[in-house]
Amino acid sequence: MGVNPRKPLIRLTLPGNTSYVRGAFLTCGTEQDRTTEDSLAERNMRVLVAEDEPHIRRILLTLLEAVGFDVEAVSDGTAALERIESPEAFDIVLVDIMMPGATGLQVLERARALEHRASTPVVILTAKGQDVDREAAFELGASDFITKPFSPKKLLAQIHELLDRT
Repeated sequence: MGVNPRKPLIRLTLPGNTSYVRGAFLTCGTEQDRTTEDSLAERNMRVLVAEDEPHIRRILLTLLEAVGFDVEAVSDGTAALERIESPEAFDIVLVDIMMPGATGLQVLERARALEHRASTPVVILTAKGQDVDREAAFELGASDFITKPFSPKKLLAQIHELLDRT
């Protein structure tokens, strides 16, 4: 595969020795990983990703879809609020704190105020790792607070743990 020097090389190592290299998956997954992926697909788990940075949004979309999630991604806080307020089901929400239109904390606060979203796990993803942001997120009802850059393997493990609780 040739490499275009103007495009960054995207390489993710996913659970089960699955790798993604700019548009191609190389799979050497274990039986346990395939079982996990199959159970997610069977359960039709839906994820809302709200991330304004295109590169990170693409990584999250690729990572989550690779293990069987049905992912809807939006690029700003206004779109995230619209999706949160919709009746459409989401099993978990991943939201960046700093986005145009509305912050991730505003999206979280709105989710907790809605009856149909009150118990939906919401994970805050952010480059802002200050204690004040973490405390504000947990006070508003965040299920977890993950600082960027994040480990894809640890993020998936945390998502699975949160979904197992619901």
